[in-house]
Amino acid sequence: NDEVLVCSKSTRTDEVNRYFEFVEESKRAALEKDVVTVCLARPPGQCSFVEYKDFRLVFRCFASVVCIVGIDEDENELAIYELIQNFVETLDKYFNRVCELDILFHLEKVHVILEEMVMGGQVVETNNARILSLLHQMDQTSREK
Repeated sequence: NDEVLVCSKSTRTDEVNRYFEFVEESKRAALEKDVVTVCLARPPGQCSFVEYKDFRLVFRCFASVVCIVGIDEDENELAIYELIQNFVETLDKYFNRVCELDILFHLEKVHVILEEMVMGGQVVETNNARILSLLHQMDQTSREK
């Protein structure tokens, strides 16, 4: 995975972005805006895989949240599509029906979930229970302080 974006459908701003390959800081905003525009321009019945420049985009829309992953030709689109589903299910379980505001106000938790699932561009964990257990331990530790 080269890039992961989680953004709002309404404002089209990215709340979470994670790059696993170097992209110049000055080019990120334009790239993210373009990628979100391309994905949101797709009609609802069309495929969620899009050829974009020298890579592909895999995306899913969930209510007001859009998750987009940029991949190269070696990645399996269906596996990434399922990863996005798993990521959102984990967010749903942690936040009890995740919404855009959960992501905005608990950005660090969203990053922890993403970092537990994907490291260095490779999927390393898909078990929701293990990821949630870590988050609950973190919550417990912060309450004890």
